[in-house]
Amino acid sequence: MTKDALRDAEAIFRAGLARVDPLGMMERILSLDGDILRVRTESESFAYDLSSYERIIVLGAGKASARMALGLERLLGKRITGGIVAVKEGHLEDLAHVRLIEAAHPVPDERSVRAAEAVLEEAGKARPNDLVIVLVSGGGSAILAAPYKDETHALTLEDKQAVTLKLLASGASIQEINCVRKKLSRIKGGRLAQAIAGADVLSLILSDVIGDDLDAIASGLTVPDSTTCTDAHGVIERYGLSGKIPASAEAVLRDGAKGCLPEAPGCGDKAFDTVRTVLIGTNQQALLAACDKARELGYDTLLLSSHLTGEAREIAGVFLGVAKDIAAHGMPVKRPACVIAGGETTVTLRGQGKGGRNQEMALAYLAGLDRSPKDAREAVFLAASTDGSDGPTDATGAFASASILDEGLQKGLKPVAFLAHNDAYHYFDKLGRLLKTGPTNTNVCDIQVLLVP
Repeated sequence: MTKDALRDAEAIFRAGLARVDPLGMMERILSLDGDILRVRTESESFAYDLSSYERIIVLGAGKASARMALGLERLLGKRITGGIVAVKEGHLEDLAHVRLIEAAHPVPDERSVRAAEAVLEEAGKARPNDLVIVLVSGGGSAILAAPYKDETHALTLEDKQAVTLKLLASGASIQEINCVRKKLSRIKGGRLAQAIAGADVLSLILSDVIGDDLDAIASGLTVPDSTTCTDAHGVIERYGLSGKIPASAEAVLRDGAKGCLPEAPGCGDKAFDTVRTVLIGTNQQALLAACDKARELGYDTLLLSSHLTGEAREIAGVFLGVAKDIAAHGMPVKRPACVIAGGETTVTLRGQGKGGRNQEMALAYLAGLDRSPKDAREAVFLAASTDGSDGPTDATGAFASASILDEGLQKGLKPVAFLAHNDAYHYFDKLGRLLKTGPTNTNVCDIQVLLVP
């Protein structure tokens, strides 16, 4: 039964993944009728007469943006004049009309700088009689790096790398991290929209952010910025990073908070007068498809939440508690039961191990099970990232169950010891219990699946 449940958990996850395949989403949202490009979602419908444009330019960035570009190419073909899309290394598609640039994630590198400069240069060529289609997905914040500079400030790539590393290790949420990133950038926080300078812009966005805050996804390349330099400086202070990030970066945030630097464009800025933004895919959509698969497999299914946040190891305790309630009391759902959730948790680094937030969650689940196995021995838990890369690893996530715990203990592997070093990857790798899908070319946060047969 445990073996079957492990297989079921993966099938349920993959069903959610299939729903947010960018190629399918582009096909559902966009259609072409002669020269008329139609855009239809559950909440809106509008159209562009392509015969009225001199050029169609495609720009973008993110882990899923190459596959979004593939969908656009299949629809528009040679109508696309050209363009540049920056992607995470390895997240590629075979494109005919759009140039792809690979860059690093989650910490930017020199390629990220070159990608940002190339996108900004192409954006600057747009004219009022052009249509610019911008493809945005999670990961764009690192993939595009244009360090802030003005008459008195000049950040370097190394400055941005150091700030990113400190923020990633602090336990800050993606909204907080991207709030800071926007203030240290010449392309984020709506500044790409400013660079496009009056052309019509259709911005298609795949959300990897809880709550689908548009200005947090890839740090809001083409949408108004709802945050301020004061907010960003507050993030640095809140996580005790003042004095621990490069002085040049802290000076930008401090001077911005004092009102000495211009804020990123916000609501009402003329840069957005010709921009239309469409959200094409979310974590919620993936979770609903996962629920459908679970019911198909015979499980009484509950969608718990698409807003899971907080420390991954703490959230693990919630899933373990739910598993015990199901087994002992048949609540909140009866057996065979499936509880599905999503969101994006955080990890505060305490050790020098290897892993990601989902692997850490699965390992913390096992550590809790080791302390108190009563009523949870039949449960199976899977935590995985929809982008195929959980943290800086080649794993999507990891499985957890009593049989996996027992196998590890027989080999002398104690979950709590690996957890102390944030070393979930090596724990699960030794047991062959990592889930590895390779790059999925989509990105809508994480999915957790709990089964109690």
